[in-house]
Amino acid sequence: MLRSHTCGELRPEHVGQSVTLCGWVHRRRDHGGLIFIDLRDHYGITQVVIRPEQTDIFNAAERVRSEWVLQVEGVVQKRQAGAEREDNPTGAIELDVNTLTALSESATPPFEIDQEKEINEELRLKYRFLDLRRPRMQEIMSKRDKLITHIREYMHRNEFTEVQTPILANSSPEGARDYLVPSRLHPGQFYALPQAPQQFKQLLMVAGLDRYFQIAPCFRDEDPRADRHPGEFYQLDLEMSFVEQEDVFKVTEPLMVELTHAFSDKKVMWDPFPRIKWRDALNTYGSDKPDLRFELKIQDVSDRVKQSGFSVFASAVEGGGVVKALVVPGGASFTRKDIDELTETAKVYGGKGLAYIVMKDGRPQSPIVKFLGEDLSKQLMETLGAKEGDAVFFAADKWLTACVSLGQVRAHAARKQRLDDPKKAAWAWIVDFPMYEWNEEEQKIDFSHNPFSMPQGGMEALMTKDPLDIIAFQYDFVCNGFELTSGAIRNHRPDIMYKAFEIAGYPKSEVDRRFGGMIRAFEYGAPPHGGCAPGIDRLMMVLWECPSIRDIYAFPKNGKAQDVLMGAPSMVFDRQLKELHIKVTD
Repeated sequence: MLRSHTCGELRPEHVGQSVTLCGWVHRRRDHGGLIFIDLRDHYGITQVVIRPEQTDIFNAAERVRSEWVLQVEGVVQKRQAGAEREDNPTGAIELDVNTLTALSESATPPFEIDQEKEINEELRLKYRFLDLRRPRMQEIMSKRDKLITHIREYMHRNEFTEVQTPILANSSPEGARDYLVPSRLHPGQFYALPQAPQQFKQLLMVAGLDRYFQIAPCFRDEDPRADRHPGEFYQLDLEMSFVEQEDVFKVTEPLMVELTHAFSDKKVMWDPFPRIKWRDALNTYGSDKPDLRFELKIQDVSDRVKQSGFSVFASAVEGGGVVKALVVPGGASFTRKDIDELTETAKVYGGKGLAYIVMKDGRPQSPIVKFLGEDLSKQLMETLGAKEGDAVFFAADKWLTACVSLGQVRAHAARKQRLDDPKKAAWAWIVDFPMYEWNEEEQKIDFSHNPFSMPQGGMEALMTKDPLDIIAFQYDFVCNGFELTSGAIRNHRPDIMYKAFEIAGYPKSEVDRRFGGMIRAFEYGAPPHGGCAPGIDRLMMVLWECPSIRDIYAFPKNGKAQDVLMGAPSMVFDRQLKELHIKVTD
């Protein structure tokens, strides 16, 4: 070994020992005859001292610059009284250097590594190998390793078997675009990178494994967001045989509580997690992934305003829509700019606009009061529980649009009022998702969640109910406004699967073509089974309050789904395309 200790290892008990350290120059300081170098490695930082009487070493140290890689040998000394650093585990000692060797020199870095400053993300990602040297990124990588290790140990304690499933798979309707891989041996045919190991984990249940898990890489060709990494992500994929919905909850809830306590300073607000029906979540919070760290409940006032003189409200209800209201404590202090921002937020999510009333000087004030009338406005404020200094925001639209747009206003207003306490972890289960939804673009019924879920009521529900009224055994758990898992009790019967896909427009022949392996397996005795797949990357982002999920990855793509370090995606040679029977057109 080139070193006897790491840069985060030495303590007062090592004083007097001769040691050898290796690392990067984190910081170099010349203090009138003494040169101090903070030497950094993955484990920490140790201060080393070079004295002027050691002429050759001192001259070498004068040349040293940031990010050079050094090997130093010396004697551990106790720091002078008053010079200790309590913020550094090695802050009570320093190394008095006897030999110094430059193992590697460094060009001037494009940004400072020894300070936590805002750095242009494109620059960070282009020099990601330097960005990862920063202490914060080193900490994230270490915590990621420990969190995944904790997950594996928990799953093994609970008798799950880890199995790796194929990366080259078949295309599946998971709700996002597939990444396709052309086959050289089978011209014109393609593999798909798995959006999730959905079919494989169900096949493992048919195969009798009983409890399966893996830390699964998943691939979806989706547009990037702050909480969604373009291309690939990782999830804890798990499946269990002979279970009902609550059995899955009993396995995954304790793990999330453990991870929250072990890897963050957040307090879990309740245990067990509350169960909220999908429709109730939208009605009350305007989201199927609500942030429950604060109250702010949406209320329906359709009946109170449908006969009002305000045509926006009256016509919405008359047309089969609703009028929803949200009371924001202290919202009367919002400026015109603040209200305009909330209005734009509602519009981004489909709302036509945002009406409001503020309680000020003991009475409701707003441009819409003259249309509603003073009496009705006062009654509304009393019914809604609005007090002096509060603001009430209204959305009038189709049910889902009104809920979602006002839900986004709720989240935006809560951030503005600092109600989203970063020390809280508000976990909850969202249950009873609809099996189907109306696809406006294609004008057809489509799966709203996982197509392999069991409908509540089984075949009878599929045969007798309006598809848009069918509820599935589908569930998510959410935390602080983010969806962190999706799961379901699975459909394990071929007859129910054929019928479920038929309703979504897939004939039997298409189901056989795309999911023949699953159908064939279910004909040979399939156990009832279910599971879920917590997103590991998003979980880390939420626990560690990262502004972007890209910070969680060692080598992430940028906001345009590009790897600016390695230059991907890129053009390939014509001979490669020829081998794959592919032509690229303009």
